[in-house]
Amino acid sequence: MTANRWSANLLRALKGSGVFLLLLCAPGLQAQTTTAPKSNPTVLRYTYELVEKVPQPRENFVQGLQLYGDSLYVGTGRYGQSRLIEYAFPAMTARREVSLAPELFGEGITRLDDSIYQLTWRAGKLLVYDADSLTIRGSYPIATEGWGITHDGSQLYYSDGSATLRTLDPQSLEVTQKVTVTLQGRPLPGLNELEWIDGEIWANVWRANQLVRIDPTSGQVRGIVDLRGLLPAAERTPDTDVLNGIAWDEEKRALWVTGKNWPWLYHVRPIALPGGL
Repeated sequence: MTANRWSANLLRALKGSGVFLLLLCAPGLQAQTTTAPKSNPTVLRYTYELVEKVPQPRENFVQGLQLYGDSLYVGTGRYGQSRLIEYAFPAMTARREVSLAPELFGEGITRLDDSIYQLTWRAGKLLVYDADSLTIRGSYPIATEGWGITHDGSQLYYSDGSATLRTLDPQSLEVTQKVTVTLQGRPLPGLNELEWIDGEIWANVWRANQLVRIDPTSGQVRGIVDLRGLLPAAERTPDTDVLNGIAWDEEKRALWVTGKNWPWLYHVRPIALPGGL
């Protein structure tokens, strides 16, 4: 998707090497920097172990991903191609799907109880479906772009491509709280797909090939998972886009990730590195 001014600054910084230092030194972040409080926690660094991979349809421009029992819900993007799909997992046989109106660009998804929520990019709409039938229950206005969405079992959280996470009441769909996500005191833009994992929000950072672990109360980044090299260069095509999509299997304690027009879903295990930021 088109970069906003924060993402453009971050992308310029990402042309170098050393992803962790780049997040600290990106020009867009420096411009918004305030003195980091002494209470900032150490930011843990992670590499990863590839446990297994499962093939997925390569045409899926993945914007949202969630495991729910033996179902994998996938939200895809692009105008005229956006869909909400339910797959049997890990067989990846399609159970059902619904197409969005051609003027809507689908974004993040999440299932909470008997409802599935799907953001749209620039249309200012949040779509709500009946989870059993995938019939649309309603379309509700949001004041920003929609990027990623998740929940903690009672509240929804969504991102808009900036450094801000918004909390939504799932009944009224009104914003009840906002928090700025910071990395050592500096706002971290480009937050995209979201997943709730063990009391934290994990997020893709757009075009950074990494995940961040976020304290949902303070907004402080607690850890960075470097996933560079996950999709080999030999498996990339002209249509291959960025890393995007996080799904957590609570029962098996398994983290799954993928990307836009990627041929695989990857089960990865984060491995902590010595020291921190």
